[in-house]
Amino acid sequence: MTIDISQKRQELETLVGRILESARRKGASAAEVSASFDTGLSLSVRQGDVEVVEFNQDRGFGITVYFGLRRGSASTSDNSVEAMESTIAKACEIARFTEEDPHAGLAPAELMAGVLPELDCWHPRTMTSDSAATLALACEAAALHTSAGKVRSDGASLSTHESLRVYGNSHGFIGFHAGSRFGLSCMTIATDAAGGMQRDYWYTVGRKFEDLESPESVGKRATERALRRLSPHKAPTGRFPVAYVPEVSSGLVSHLLGALSGGALYRKSSFLLDSLGHPVLPAAFSVVETPHLQGALGSAAFDGDGVATRRKRFVEDGTVISYVLSAYSARQLGLVTTGNAGGVHNVQIEGTPTPVADIYRSMHRGLLVTECMGQGVNLVTGDYSRGASGFWIENGAVQYPVDEVTIASNLKEMLLGVVAVGDDVDTRGNLRTPTILLNEMTVGGTG
Repeated sequence: MTIDISQKRQELETLVGRILESARRKGASAAEVSASFDTGLSLSVRQGDVEVVEFNQDRGFGITVYFGLRRGSASTSDNSVEAMESTIAKACEIARFTEEDPHAGLAPAELMAGVLPELDCWHPRTMTSDSAATLALACEAAALHTSAGKVRSDGASLSTHESLRVYGNSHGFIGFHAGSRFGLSCMTIATDAAGGMQRDYWYTVGRKFEDLESPESVGKRATERALRRLSPHKAPTGRFPVAYVPEVSSGLVSHLLGALSGGALYRKSSFLLDSLGHPVLPAAFSVVETPHLQGALGSAAFDGDGVATRRKRFVEDGTVISYVLSAYSARQLGLVTTGNAGGVHNVQIEGTPTPVADIYRSMHRGLLVTECMGQGVNLVTGDYSRGASGFWIENGAVQYPVDEVTIASNLKEMLLGVVAVGDDVDTRGNLRTPTILLNEMTVGGTG
C-alpha cells in the first residue's frame, strides 16, 4: 500500500508547525524539527523458497531547541500530543543544562531554500509479497540456469521504499521531500573442479520500478561475475598501475569527500587540512555536486539545515575550491555553509572519459580491483592499505582472476596519481563514479 502523499504531507507539516510553536512558548529562542514517514517491503528468497518477508512503516520526529547558544535535542516516534509535548520539554531541559556553544544555531535565514524544484523522485508502486516473491524467484532461477550446475544461490532480494521528509525551523521555513526507491539483488557462489569457491553478486536500484534491470539480467550477471572469479592466481609483487571498477572507485571519492568535510577539518582529523587552493587531483579532473538531477538517487532541494542546495564544485581543475560544510561546521571554520548538512548530493568526477578497453590497454601490466576488504584507511594521515581481489592485466588485456592481494599507498599520492576516468559511470548511488585508473600503487602478492 502506497503513501497518500497529500494527506501525509499535510499531517507532517502541521505537526512540525505545532512543535515549533510549542518550543517558542516554552522559551526557546530558536528551534528546528525533522519529521519523517517511511513505508516499505523487503523480501528475500534462497534455493527456491521465500526466507524473509518484512513490511515496515515508521515515523520519527527529531526536535532541536536553542536557548541562545545552548542547544538540546530529543526524538520520538509517537505523534500524539502528549508525546510531542514531553519530547519538546525534554529537549528544552537538556538545552538549559548544556554549556554554551558559540557555533550553535540555525543556518542563516537568507540561505533557506525558496521555491523547491521538482526533482522527479516520487514514483510509488503497490507491490504485494506474492508479486515480490515472483520477481525474486525469477532472479534466482535465472542465476542458476546460467551456471549449468556450477553455481548455487546465496539468495535474491527485492525491496521497495517510500519516504516523506519534512524539515522546518523557526525562520519560518518548512520544506518537503518525497522519494521512492526500488532494489533487486542476487548473490551466487561458484565452485571449480578443485573445490575452490568464489562468491559474487549484482544489483539494480532506482527511483522508478520500471528503471530496474530485469530479474533475469540481474541473476545472470551475478552468476557470470562469480564464475569469472574461479581458480584465482596470485598477483605479482611490486609497483604497478591500479584501476578500480566503478562500484569500488566510489570509495576513493568517498575518502576524498570525507577528508574535505567540515567535521573532519575542524577536529583536525583530515589529511587535507588547509587544502583550499591546493591541488588534490591532476588538473584534468574536477569533483562536482549536482543535487537537482531529475530522478537521481541523491537529489535534494535542501539540506539537513534547510539550506538550498545548488550545483557546485568541490575540486575544480584539480584544485580544492570548497569544503563540504554544514552550518555548524562552517561556523567552526569561519566559513559559510555549502548546503551539505547531512551529506553530499549526486557527486561525480568531471574529466574527459576514456573507453574502459583503452584504459586497460594503457595499463599494459597492472591490477584491476573489483573488491576491497578491511578497514586500512587512515583519513588523518592518508595512509591506505587494504586487501583486494580482482583481475590481472597483462599486455593491456584482462588475463586471469587474482585474490589475497594487498594494495598500499597514501591517499594524497593516489588522488594526485589519477591518470584516467572511464566511460562507465555507475549511477546506482549518491556517488556517481566510473572506472578510475591510478598511475601506481604497491601491490603485494606472492607471485
